[in-house]
Formats: sequence, C-alpha cells, structure tokens
Amino acid sequence: MSKVEFKMPKLGESITEAAIITWFKNVGDTIEEDEMLLEVATDKVDSEVPSNVSGVIEEILFDANEVIKIGETIAIIKADGDVTVSKKQSKKEDRKPEQRKTERPKAPKRPKLNPAASSEQFSVSNSNTFFSPLIIKIAKEHHISFEELARIPATGHEGRLRKSDVFQYIEEGRPYKFAQPVAQQDPTAYRIPQLSFDKGKGKVIEMDRMRQMIADHMVYSKHTSPHVTAYVEADMTTMVNWRNANKKAFQEKYGERLTFTPLFVEAVAKAVKDFPNINASVDGNTIIVKENINIGMATALPSGNLIVPVVKNADTKDLKALAENVNELANKARENNLKADDIQGSTFTISNVGTFGSVMGTPIINQPEVAILALGIIKKRPEVITTEKGDEIAIRSMMYLSLSFDHRVVDGFLGGSFVRRVADYFEQFDVDRKI
Repeated sequence: MSKVEFKMPKLGESITEAAIITWFKNVGDTIEEDEMLLEVATDKVDSEVPSNVSGVIEEILFDANEVIKIGETIAIIKADGDVTVSKKQSKKEDRKPEQRKTERPKAPKRPKLNPAASSEQFSVSNSNTFFSPLIIKIAKEHHISFEELARIPATGHEGRLRKSDVFQYIEEGRPYKFAQPVAQQDPTAYRIPQLSFDKGKGKVIEMDRMRQMIADHMVYSKHTSPHVTAYVEADMTTMVNWRNANKKAFQEKYGERLTFTPLFVEAVAKAVKDFPNINASVDGNTIIVKENINIGMATALPSGNLIVPVVKNADTKDLKALAENVNELANKARENNLKADDIQGSTFTISNVGTFGSVMGTPIINQPEVAILALGIIKKRPEVITTEKGDEIAIRSMMYLSLSFDHRVVDGFLGGSFVRRVADYFEQFDVDRKI
C-alpha cells in the first residue's frame, strides 16, 4: 500500500487559490477513483473535486472555509492494496475529534501586540490589502473593518493575512481597534457620519455566499474606481430587421438560436480593437492594456444572483462561433453548470439591462476592468430621419447605451468615443449580410 498526496487541482486559467466548502469524506472513509472528495469555491463558481485514486482517507490537512493554494497538498490517501479498514469502523472512529485533526504547519512567530497601542498612533502593518473570503467572513463576524484588518501584522506568504493572525489579534483584545492614523487628518476633509438608522422589522433573509461576494465586489468597485457614465442612443432598425429576417434560416443552417447577444458582442469587440485602451486594468500607477479581447456577459442565475461568463477572444470569432459560445454559456448559467474557467479572464463586460425591460442603466465596473457597457431595451418610437425627400417622421427601433468607466485612466474623450463607435457599428449593420 502506498500513500498518495492529494493536491488542490488546477481549477481554471489564472486561478491561484480556492476555498474549501465541504469535505464529502472523513478520515478513515474509503473512496473510489473519480468519486467526489470535496467541494471548493473559486470566485463565484463552486466545483466538486473527485479523487484521482481509490483507497482510504488517512489525513485531511485543511478544514472547511480555509483558502488553499493550487498545488498544495490537502489530504493523504492510502492507495488500494492492503485496504482493510471498514467504512463503518472508520466512521465510528472518526467521531473522535482528536482523530480528525491533523498537525498543521506552525505559523511564523510574530511579536506580541502592545495593548497600549490602542490609544496611540499606528502605521499599516500589512501592505498587502487583499483579504481572502475566509478572512472577510471572520472580520464580519467580529465586526472588524477593513481599516482595522490592515493594521494586523501578517505572517502569510507575500504579506498575506492568515486566519491565525486574526484570531491571535482578537485574543489579544484587538489593541489597534481605536488606533488613530499617523498622518494628521485634514480638518476640512469629509468624514462619514456615524449615524444610527431604524432598519425596520420584517423577514430576515441571510445572504448566501455568492450574494455576499457580489456585495463585497460592488462596494470595492465603487470605492476603488471613480465612476463616470456616458450615454448615447442607437438606431437599431437595420439590425433588428436583419435578425428577424434571418434568425429562422440561421437556426436551420447552424442549429443555433440567433439572439441579439452575439451581434452585440461582435460589435463591441470591433470597437475595442478601435480603442484598445478601453480594454485595460489598473495596477498601482501603471495601466495594463490587454492583448486578448474577452467579453464578459452579465447573466442572471436561477437564484437571482448575477455572474459573468466570458466569450474568449471574441474578436477572432465569426457570428456562428459567437452564437455557439453565447448559447452554451447561457445554458450553463441557467443550469448552474458554469465551470471556473467559464468566468475567468474577462477584459470588458456588457450588461444587457434591456432584458429586464430597463430603458438604460448605470452599471458598476467589473473589477479589475476599467469600463462596462449597459444596453437598454430596444423600443419602437417615432423619430425624425433624413431622407431624399428631406426630414420625415418614421417608426424606428431605438436603444440607449450607457458606458460606465474608471475616470482614473479613462477620460471623457475615450469613453465617449468608444460608446459612440459601438452605436455606429449597430447603426451601420450590413442589411445584405449573408448568414
């Protein structure tokens, strides 16, 4: 019999860590190859992870809610050979807490905090202000603000704050809870008033994990990026008429539904190529202009939560490929079957708020991107148009577009020019285009 180290597997492009949600097996349980061992969470997608061997679980090295690096050993499995431990006996033994726990690597020692510092000035101890979902959860339970988290000395890799750091800080009485910043505050600066509101009484609904992550992501985005929104309207009549005339033939020829979404993605990808600086992210004092054009599509899940599946390399795909990709991602979202890689790597996001009947929207930027485009409902209304006979009133299919952009790096000229270019591609749609 041999011992096998079960490592946290690669779960998708650019994913470096995952949080354990639950273990399906306990120490001493038998497991078959390809049988599900645990469930993990990466960003917004939960994934079940199967065992790569058959045998008996000897050790489980991490508990639920811990965040683990990809490639790190999380369990030890005795591979099949001399497996003699019965499942019933193993479960009975596993009820003993001391047998479930395994020895963990000891965290680096750090100096004991000085409680007297609570009334003194402080400086930020951990410069890395990324906090894992587990750390944020612990902070919420103990009402610890992000500002206070930033004061806790961190012993993790690359300055990461560990769970043990937070618990030690709490045990020491949270000495930096009331510490004041080193820099003297500007007396003219705006301060958030500490107001007490009557939140009323009613049914209390606990946020699920995804809703909490969405809430944190949205607050972070508004706090990080100064949002500015530019609006234009587009005459969609030509595109609407072309789609209505060709959607049946398109489905018969390719076996795919032709919605407006692939047409929107196609036009947006073309506009991104015209204005590449809109396809960027901010890293400190530098701007990273992305090489690939990956269009995220804000999509509602059956639970009501939002998720952003990604059409990779949208500028390289024809309409047939875009329709296939969009339909596949939409179906996966409806069936809760999106994988981690399906929602990774977005460089620019569109949100079709018209799906819900909204005339327009002011979307919040999907970090770390620098802009997001909202597309309103396509609605018929009388418009003044110029013809060979002069100005005339005609019934046209009109739509509002609204682009929210990060004013740190995108100015009004770039933002306005980009959203106008998208509208131009909509209006200049080729009515004679062949499917």
